[in-house]
This record gives sequence, C-alpha cells and structure tokens, in this order.
Amino acid sequence: MSGIKLFIGLGNPGSEYEATRHNVGFWFNHLIANNIKQTLDENSKFLGFYKKIADLENIHLLNPATFMNESGLSVAKIVNFYKFKPHEILIIHDELDLMPGDIRLKNGGGHGGHNGLKSIIANIGTNAFWRLRIGIGHPGDKNKVKSYVLNRPQKIEEDQINDAILKGYQNLSYMIHGEFEKAILNLHTKE
Repeated sequence: MSGIKLFIGLGNPGSEYEATRHNVGFWFNHLIANNIKQTLDENSKFLGFYKKIADLENIHLLNPATFMNESGLSVAKIVNFYKFKPHEILIIHDELDLMPGDIRLKNGGGHGGHNGLKSIIANIGTNAFWRLRIGIGHPGDKNKVKSYVLNRPQKIEEDQINDAILKGYQNLSYMIHGEFEKAILNLHTKE
C-alpha cells in the first residue's frame, strides 16, 4: 500500500486559537515543517496554509484557514487539485475520547461528533482516509466541550499533548512509506 502524501492538520485560524486544544492538528504540521526549517505559506487556492516538502518524499502539508466546521472546503480543494486517493490522506485532529498524551492512528470510521471530520467527509464524499487522533481528554460534561476545546490546556496536559505529537512525528517515515502496522504498533504501545 502506498503511504501518506497529504497531511491535513485541523484547527481554527487566528492567534486567539493558536494554543487551544482544538488546534493540535496545526501543531503537528508545524512540527514537521519546523524540523526541516520550512514554514507553511498562505495559499488562497487551497484556502489554507500549505507547503510541499521535497525533502520528505514530496509530501504536502495543509492547515486549513477556514474555521474547523468548514475544514472540508479547504481539504476538497487540494484533494481535487492533486487527485489524492483517500488512503493517501492523513487528517490530524484533537480527540476528546483519548487522554492527553495518547495518540492513535486509524483508517476510516465516522466523525464521532468532530465538526472538522464531519465537514471533510461531506466535502470529499468519503470517510476512507487515515486519521491521527491526538488525545486532549474530556471535560466530563458534554455542555462544557465547546469551551474546553477552544481553551488552552493546563501546562501538564500541554506537555503530554506535545509528547504525543512528538511520538507521531517519530513515526512519520512509517506513515509516508505505507508501513502502517509498524506506526500503529509504536503509537498504540504505552511506554
């Protein structure tokens, strides 16, 4: 199986959302770019911040500049332009059902109430893409979820989330080369 060619980090645009739990997908793509001294550039064609990384097998990084619940508009633009197949796409997003520090890789599935995933599925017409789910924990009350995801995590949780993101980054080569079983084993194993 071919590997991931398109890495989509989910989040909300603007400095007021930069450090919030909902933006961990953006954090992941920034880590990739920063580690090879690149930045994502504003790209109006794809409605987001984009970079093609020749040094990493010509992968594409995109952080939509649309708000989370309209992420699919940006994703559809780049998917249609480059004709990416669903199995070549990785959506990196926050996951309420995982504790901070946990990270999971999976293919397909529903949106689980995540508005970004809901928008992507609606706009590209499939759910058969890969997802990198980064745990942020749950506030314990569904009525507090919106406020929770749109706020910055406590320092200890932020460190745990960043550790999970680093763990994901350390398995980047496996994902790029289609070695998903190795990536899943590494990501899902507690240290």
